[in-house]
Amino acid sequence: MPSDEFFPNISPIQYEGPDSKDPFAFKHYNKDEVIMGKPMKDWLRFSICFWHTFVGGGGQDPFGEKTLNRPWEDGITDPIALAKRRIDVAFELFTKLKIDYYTFHDFDVAPEGATIAESQANLDTITDYLLQKQGETGIKLLWATQNLFTNKRYMNGGMTNPDLSVYCHAASQIKKVMDVNSKLGGENHVFWGGREGYQSLLNTDLKKECDNMAAMYRMVVDYGKRKGYTAQFLIEPKPREPTKHQYDYDAQTTLAFLAEYGLEKEFKLNIEPNHTTLAGHEFEHDIYVASVYGKLGSIDSNSGDTLLGWDTDQFPMDVVKTTAIMKIVLEQGGLGKGGLNFDCKVRRESTDPDDLFLGHIGAMDAYALGLRKAAAMVEEGQLSGMVGERYASWETQMGVNIQEGKATLEECEEYAKSQGEPKLTSAKQELFEMVRNGYLFK
Repeated sequence: MPSDEFFPNISPIQYEGPDSKDPFAFKHYNKDEVIMGKPMKDWLRFSICFWHTFVGGGGQDPFGEKTLNRPWEDGITDPIALAKRRIDVAFELFTKLKIDYYTFHDFDVAPEGATIAESQANLDTITDYLLQKQGETGIKLLWATQNLFTNKRYMNGGMTNPDLSVYCHAASQIKKVMDVNSKLGGENHVFWGGREGYQSLLNTDLKKECDNMAAMYRMVVDYGKRKGYTAQFLIEPKPREPTKHQYDYDAQTTLAFLAEYGLEKEFKLNIEPNHTTLAGHEFEHDIYVASVYGKLGSIDSNSGDTLLGWDTDQFPMDVVKTTAIMKIVLEQGGLGKGGLNFDCKVRRESTDPDDLFLGHIGAMDAYALGLRKAAAMVEEGQLSGMVGERYASWETQMGVNIQEGKATLEECEEYAKSQGEPKLTSAKQELFEMVRNGYLFK
């Protein structure tokens, strides 16, 4: 292997099938295999995030120092040189994993400067380099986003900050990310409001903050239309952390916000299941909600530990959960411009560089196997048929009239009288679970 490789002992990852014992081989992800009319890679549209994979604190946590071995960073003190070195490492990883997309925050890939002008110049330099790497490899940018939460200026929020100067600084940062995202051909633009919320209502004007956040989104839409911006706008809900309460708490809260401010036609959602479980919902809940309302744009495909009260960003290895998600994706016909972005980090104890490969290989296989099992569910239609039977009464003329807004309360009352006391009908939850398990474990 060439001496300039960062993972010289790891060859490009091949599909070897489910009987393979090689941890550096795909058992289920066969990217060109056709499932329900499309190659597996087009259903899954895998992406790797830059922040957790190549920046992310090196395994440091509130109780301990860095643990992760990243020898490619040794001896590099110049911030631009370090940024380029991380990009070189990233594109080797992407290429060997046969990943088609990546994602980043602005100041993951480029060092933030002391002024707006310096920060923008750094982004120009680094995105020139990213554009070069994209051209050399064919790897594309799934989405970019702006970091409005790390710098201390954003301790009280970016788009919701009570200080106008901070708000305008955030606007400048968003504008620059739109420019570099367009330059790199990014297919989406994500907004995650980690500090767009409150710690206490005593010192907060909630309505003003939400009004100002909506005003920012309107300016974003306006700038995009004036500049011919083609990226799809996505909002990523999360209930809390680092704020006590985040305004885009979950999918339904965010959809309500968009409808309230007349933005529902301009934005879709980027759903992270780890955020969904933090909100107290089932793992796939927000993905399902976003999908049935036509607003599922992309997925940050990770998982969390429900015994912990924070966002652990683990690799998704549970095939029960990946199957549930892929069933939703299949039923909506795919993710369009979105993808499955591995917003994941290796555990603090997984210190070897090759653990980066193992985490992604395992997660890619978990989603590929989930895709296979979900396809069998959808194609055979047993579960959807059982759901249809539960709601069969709504296909009668009275049910259709209600759903089309043609019925009155008086007509509902007459219908109830004509039917008599409704019989108790079992929901058959256990049967549904048995049927699902028949697909999962055969």
